[in-house]
Amino acid sequence: MGEAASVEKYLEILLGKYGYIGIFLALALGVIGLPIPDEVLLTFIGNRIAQGKFDLLLALGSAFAGAISGISISYFIGLKLGYPALIKYGRKFHITADRIEKTQRKFDRYGNALLVFSYFIPGLRHLIAITAGISNMNYRKFALFSYLGALAWCAFFIMVGRSFGEKWHKIKAYILLFHAYFPQLLLILLIVFLICVLYFSKFRRKSD
Repeated sequence: MGEAASVEKYLEILLGKYGYIGIFLALALGVIGLPIPDEVLLTFIGNRIAQGKFDLLLALGSAFAGAISGISISYFIGLKLGYPALIKYGRKFHITADRIEKTQRKFDRYGNALLVFSYFIPGLRHLIAITAGISNMNYRKFALFSYLGALAWCAFFIMVGRSFGEKWHKIKAYILLFHAYFPQLLLILLIVFLICVLYFSKFRRKSD
């Protein structure tokens, strides 16, 4: 409860003092990889839109501009610095060789879809953009898919916050909980997936 209250106080100060510029900067820095609760911020913006404190189009535009700025910077970091420099300096931003290699494997397999949907996976969006840069992905192609993902992500969470209005606190709590337990949830889903794969492969062998 204390963490949720402190997050709300932080967001109140940020948006109350800096308004649309605060939205832009917070989203840009959060997407780059700084520890900013992006989804909570977006739902909070939606809540303030419902209260008439922000204009929907201006708030969505500021959030979208911040998100695509952050994702583009991450892309150019990967493109210009490359793999060795990221391994050397990336630990400060929780970017390790293991995380980059795992992301690279996912990117090689799912590529374009990951650029769209990685926004909805905590800790993955900036790594996907960096990996796209390291892989020398065409910028126009990168922008097409990643900007589409940014628009969908911003619009979804802002509209969720706007729709729930005064019940925004419940959404905030669920998002913080999801972020806290996402690694464990992902591990459980992977185990279930592997069990299903093993079961169906065994079933197919028996039927053959």
